[in-house]
Amino acid sequence: MNMISLGIESTAHSFGIGIMDDRGKCYANLTEMYKAPKGWGIHPMEAAKHHEKVYKLLVENAFRKSNLSWNDIDIISFSQGPGLPPCLHIGLRVAKKYAKEHEKPLVPVNHCIAHIEIGRQCTQSKDPVVLYVSGANTQVLSFVEGRYRCFGETQDIGIGNAFDKFGRGIGMAFPAGPKIEQEAQGGKWVDLPYSVKGMDLSFSGIVSEAIRRHEKGIPDRDLCFSIQETCFSMLTEVTERALAHTNKGEVLLTGGVAANRRLQEMLEIMAKERGARYWVVPREFSGDNGAMISWNGIIMHNTGKYKLEKDPDIKPRQRTDEVEVLWL
Repeated sequence: MNMISLGIESTAHSFGIGIMDDRGKCYANLTEMYKAPKGWGIHPMEAAKHHEKVYKLLVENAFRKSNLSWNDIDIISFSQGPGLPPCLHIGLRVAKKYAKEHEKPLVPVNHCIAHIEIGRQCTQSKDPVVLYVSGANTQVLSFVEGRYRCFGETQDIGIGNAFDKFGRGIGMAFPAGPKIEQEAQGGKWVDLPYSVKGMDLSFSGIVSEAIRRHEKGIPDRDLCFSIQETCFSMLTEVTERALAHTNKGEVLLTGGVAANRRLQEMLEIMAKERGARYWVVPREFSGDNGAMISWNGIIMHNTGKYKLEKDPDIKPRQRTDEVEVLWL
């Protein structure tokens, strides 16, 4: 009989419920996103209130869509961290509530690693160099000696948050990333800072300069084009360097910003020139979602090597490379 996991995602603006089994079948993957007022970023307490309001209906709809019930669920997986503490607390409380009511074991999952594993599950990727790009996180990772080791990362804000900050500065509503991608079509090049420091990156200075250029009257279309080209070139550079260092033959793009077609194109060109295979997580699993938490919980649980915690807590600052990866 197949093991089935219900996954709960609640690290930031999205609350997600996903149901998957150990063959990789996704029965349901539903998400509700908190939308901040125009000009705001994510307000953690308001996002947490949003999650509190939507979770019951999401769970009900997930069971309705999957034609399953609590009797079919073997484990409950939840995002333990990293993330915004108020939002993580809602996910933890919901997971504990259902675990107690239905006598199901709890499996705490690292949100970042879940993005990697759902990418590997949905593609033929085996041992890639991973570019993980989302709102708060930007890392170049690869599996080495029992963990996903970090070869480079942002020193300030994640690429998604950088785009949102730029978007707010020029009057775009949240989330700004898809709007920037659309606006960039047909834009012209404007010089912006290029900030790669060894294997690490910095985006805040680029954003500040782009907003200053906007205030001086540079067309938004040109700024959207240029901030994408600059930031994505930086990401491609450090990913290529990690690929050369590890001597691996695959690149996997995952995380919410992986949905950007221009970033996909730049990485694909780089990988092809280096003779590496290139994979990108499917769009439906690129943003924060419950299915990735569900899947990661299954592969963790099925190792039999993780001690189940009776009273797990959140880990808002948990790093990707802190987690022992015992399933590879």
